[in-house]
Amino acid sequence: MRGVLNVSLRHSGGLPLRAVGAAVLLVALMAAPAEAHHAMGGRTPSTFLEGLLSGLAHPVIGLDHLAFIVAMGVVVGVAGLNLAFPALFIVASAIGVALHVRGMSLPAAEVLVALSVLIAGSLIALARSIQASVWAALFAVAGLVHGYAFGESIFGAEASPLAAYLVGLVIVQAAVASAVALLARRSAVSALEPRLAGAAIAGIGLAILAGQFLPT
Repeated sequence: MRGVLNVSLRHSGGLPLRAVGAAVLLVALMAAPAEAHHAMGGRTPSTFLEGLLSGLAHPVIGLDHLAFIVAMGVVVGVAGLNLAFPALFIVASAIGVALHVRGMSLPAAEVLVALSVLIAGSLIALARSIQASVWAALFAVAGLVHGYAFGESIFGAEASPLAAYLVGLVIVQAAVASAVALLARRSAVSALEPRLAGAAIAGIGLAILAGQFLPT
């Protein structure tokens, strides 16, 4: 049934969806040292190019953000949803960035980001039939939270690098979500594979959440 996450859906051809979960775990190992979320080494971008590069890099070097974007792609691909769903997240994330740079305060933003990853991964792993409207609400709320976190690395920037940063965010998030969705949609998906991918994503969310409370 379209509009709900149903792990019994099958598509013909392509690579198995378990490759998505394996890819997420591989990126987790590779990206762990870059978890600071700053492509400019903590420095606020000061040019259009720096803003663009930072926007392109932030959702990828930030493992929590990458895991949620991958989760969106899995949901869209397996449940047969259209690409308006990740677009909802992307638009909401741009709004979240704008709220941050305008000085709005969101306490425990990184905790909320980790929670969103844990929730999305868990819902996929549990293989519940979830209405499209629920996913839309989750993507919209998560987009605001992730966007607020994105805004930290561009806070205080001039208009030109800020605009470039937003362009970079839109490009990379759309590309990753669409690629994962197409992979999932064209794969021969068994009932287990989306659940394994969801479990991997939930594990990343749990690990990042624990890291917010445990001493380093």
